[in-house]
Amino acid sequence: MLLCLSPAWLMKVPAPGQPGEAALLVSKAVSFHPGGLTFLDDFVPPRRATYFLAGLGLGPSRGREAAELARDLTCPTGASAELARLLEDRLLTRQLLAQQGGVAVPATLAFTYKPPGLLRGGDSSPGLRLVELSGKEGQETLVKEEVEAFLRSEALGDVLQVAVKLSGWRWRGRQALRLHPRAELGAVVNTVLALLEKLEEEESVLVEAVYPPVQLPCSDGPSPGPGLAVRICAVVCRTQGDRPLLSKVVCGVGRGDRPLRHHNSLPRTLEVALAQCGLGEEAQVAAVRQRVKAAAEAALTAMLALEAGLSAEQRGGRRAHTDFLGVDFALTAAGGMLTPVALELNGGLCLEACGALEGLWAAPRLGLAADEAAAAPLVETMLRRSARCLMEGKQLLVVGAGGVSKKFVWEAARDYGLQLHLVESDPNHFASQLVQTFIHFDMTEHRRDEENARLLAELVRARGLKLDGCFSYWDDCLVLTALLCQELGLPCSPPAAMRLAKKKSLTQLHLLRHHGPPWPAPSLHAVPCCPLESEADVERAVHQVPLPGVMKLEFGAGAVGVRLVEDAPQCHEHFSRITRDLQGEADHPGIGLGWGNAMLLMEFVEGTEHDVDLVLFGGRLLAAFVSDNGPTRLPGFTETAACMPTGLAPEQEAQMVQAAFRCCLGCGLLDGVFNVELKLTGAGPRLIEINPRMGGFYLRDWILELYGVDLLLAAVMVACGLRPALPTRPRARGHLMGVMCLVSQHLQALSSTASRETLQALHDRGLLRLNLLEEALVPGEYEEPYCSVACAGSSPTEARLRLLGLCQGLGIDGPSYPVAHFLSHFK
Repeated sequence: MLLCLSPAWLMKVPAPGQPGEAALLVSKAVSFHPGGLTFLDDFVPPRRATYFLAGLGLGPSRGREAAELARDLTCPTGASAELARLLEDRLLTRQLLAQQGGVAVPATLAFTYKPPGLLRGGDSSPGLRLVELSGKEGQETLVKEEVEAFLRSEALGDVLQVAVKLSGWRWRGRQALRLHPRAELGAVVNTVLALLEKLEEEESVLVEAVYPPVQLPCSDGPSPGPGLAVRICAVVCRTQGDRPLLSKVVCGVGRGDRPLRHHNSLPRTLEVALAQCGLGEEAQVAAVRQRVKAAAEAALTAMLALEAGLSAEQRGGRRAHTDFLGVDFALTAAGGMLTPVALELNGGLCLEACGALEGLWAAPRLGLAADEAAAAPLVETMLRRSARCLMEGKQLLVVGAGGVSKKFVWEAARDYGLQLHLVESDPNHFASQLVQTFIHFDMTEHRRDEENARLLAELVRARGLKLDGCFSYWDDCLVLTALLCQELGLPCSPPAAMRLAKKKSLTQLHLLRHHGPPWPAPSLHAVPCCPLESEADVERAVHQVPLPGVMKLEFGAGAVGVRLVEDAPQCHEHFSRITRDLQGEADHPGIGLGWGNAMLLMEFVEGTEHDVDLVLFGGRLLAAFVSDNGPTRLPGFTETAACMPTGLAPEQEAQMVQAAFRCCLGCGLLDGVFNVELKLTGAGPRLIEINPRMGGFYLRDWILELYGVDLLLAAVMVACGLRPALPTRPRARGHLMGVMCLVSQHLQALSSTASRETLQALHDRGLLRLNLLEEALVPGEYEEPYCSVACAGSSPTEARLRLLGLCQGLGIDGPSYPVAHFLSHFK
C-alpha cells in the first residue's frame, strides 16, 4: 500500500485494447513497513496500481487533480468525483435514505432550481417536501406559502429551530448555516430568498428541522447552562458480496445551542459520549448502537442500489464504486426511544474522526487501536478488489473437474475473469463446455502419474497454452498436478510433499519421526498407525497399534470405509469387507480408489474434531480458519454437524492453527490452500489427516460468507505465484451451524418435505444455506453426505435453535438421526 502526496507522482497511460480507459502508474510514493518505518521510494520503471483511492479533498485544485486521476481507470477505484457529487447532495441522499433505506432524516423543505434527473419524478417522502422553481427571481409568494406551511406542519414535531442552508457539490464545507426560531416566518423567508440568488443548476436551498439536545435524566440533577448535544459519526464499508458492514462509531459532544461539526469537537466513543449526556445504562447504549448500525448499513445499501443503476460514465468509470461511507447522525427522542436521524453522508470526514480517536490510543495501547481500526474492513475490500484486478485474464490449467459439489468453481472463475483450461478423464463432463480449452485425458490410473505428467506437459505445449498457473482441488489429482507443475516450471508444493500428504499412514509415520527443531515439533501431533496391504499386515498391526483403533483407506476421501474397530476380529472382518467391496475406481468413483485400496490402522484418540483451513505462501502462514465438527455416528465417521467460527477458547484455537501449520511444513507443503483435520485431546491437538487442497463440502462457502475470504481465489493466486493479501485476524460477521443429510437416513424427507427444490427455495429466501454435494438420491452401504443445510445467527445459540427448528420442520431430525445431539457439542 503506497501513499502519494502529490498528483505529480502518478500518471495515466492509455490501456491497450481498452479504449477510453487508462492504467495508473506510480513513479514516487511513501511506503510503509512494520515497526512504523516509512520510506520515500522512487519506482523505475513506474509501478502499476491495482487499486486507487483518491482523497478528493475540499480544495478546488487538488480535488480536481485527484478526480481526474480517478476517472476511467482500468484498476478498481474506491471513489470518484461523480460519485462524490451524488454523495454530497443532501437533498438527493435524504430522499434516497427516506424512500429506499427507511432511515430517519430531518424534516426538510427544499427549493431546487433545475434539479438533477435523479431527483425528478421521485415520490415524495413524509417530512420531505421538494419544490421545483421555474426561476430564481419573482418567487416571493411561492416561497412564503411553502415556508409557512412547512413551519406549521406536524412533520416538525416539537422542533423550535430550523436551519437554512445551500445544498450542492459547490457548497460542500463552505456554506454558512443560518439558524432561526421556528416562529420567525419572515426571517426564514428572507434568508431563503437571499440564498436563492446564489443558486446554480442542480442546487437547492434547504429549510430543515434542528433537533434539540436529548434531555436525559442525570443523577446529579439538572446542570446549569445549555444542554449537551451529541453528533454520531458512523463508518460503514462495502464488503464481500456488496454487503454493508458497520466498522466504527465515534461521537462529538458540544453545546446544544450551537451547530456541532466534525472539526469543532473531540472524538470519543459512543459509550463515553452518551454517559456525558446522562445515559450510562449498558442495555440502552447497546440499543442505540444497534439502531445506528441498522441505519448506517441501510444508508450504504441505498447508495449501492442507486449506484447499480448508473452508467459507467455517471459513476466516473467502469470500475468506480463506493467502498465506504461516513454517515452523520443527530440523536433525537421520538416515540419514547432514542432515534438516530441521518443528517448527511460524506466520503471521508467520519473516517478521519475515527482515525483521530484511534490516534489517542495508538501510543499506550497499540493492540487496541489495531484491533478496532475503522479502516480494517475498507482495507480488506481494497485488497480483495486489487486481487481480482491482478487475476483477471490469468490462464490456469485445472486438473480434474470434480463433481456437483465443485460447481461453484466454474461460476467463480467467470466472475473473476479467469481463463480456465481443463484436463478431465470424463469426455462428457458438464464442465467441458465451461472452459477455454478441454483436454480429455484418462488420469484414473494414478500409479502412472509420472508418465501422465510428461504426456500432459507435451499436450499443453502442443496446444500453445501460455499458462500462469496450474492447480487442482480434487483429491485424486493432487500428486499428478504437482508433477505437471514441475514439468511446466509452474509454482506448486513439491511432488514429494504431495505424496507424503496423500498417503495417510505415510503422513503420520513421517511426522512421528519429525522431532524438531523447531519445537513444538510435528511429532507431538502425529498418531501411531500401521499400513495394511494384506491379512498378515492386519495381524501385525493389532499388536503394534493400541486398540480401539480407526481403520480407513490409505487414499480415501469423504470418510468412505472409515470404521472404529475395537478388537482383532473386527479389524480382520473390516479389512476383508473393504478389500472385497472397494477394489477399484468403478466400485465407488471419486474416493481415491484409482490409487488402490490399501488401508491403515491408526490409534483412536478421544476429543473434539475440528477442521483448520490454511493458506500458505513460501512456507509462511497467511490465514487460518477453524471450524468445529459434531460427534460422528459410530462406528462410522461420516460428518454429522459443524459450526463456524470455532467455539474453542483463543489459546486452544491458536494451538489448533499452529498444529495444522507445523504438520503441513513437516510434510514439505509450502505453497497452497490446505485442509487439516485434527482432534483436540486433553494432551493437545492430534492429527487425523492432511488434505493438500482446498477444504471440501461447505467450507469454502462458509468462509466466504463469514469472513469475506475466498479460498478458491487464494488457491489460484498461489498457483500463479502471487501472494494473497489476507486479514491476519479475520473477524467473523456471524455464526453458521449446519448438519449433513444422508440418503440412508433422509430418503423419505429428501423426496418430500426436504426435497432439493424445497431446500433451494429456502436457500434463495435466505432462510438456510444449502450446499449440494451429490446429484442423485442413491442409497448405498458406503455413502457420502448428499447435502449440507445450515442456518446463520448472531450467536451460536441463535444459529443452533434456528437449525434445530428447521430440521424438525423438514423432517431431517428423527430418532435415528438426533440433530439435537449432534449440535450439543456447540452449546
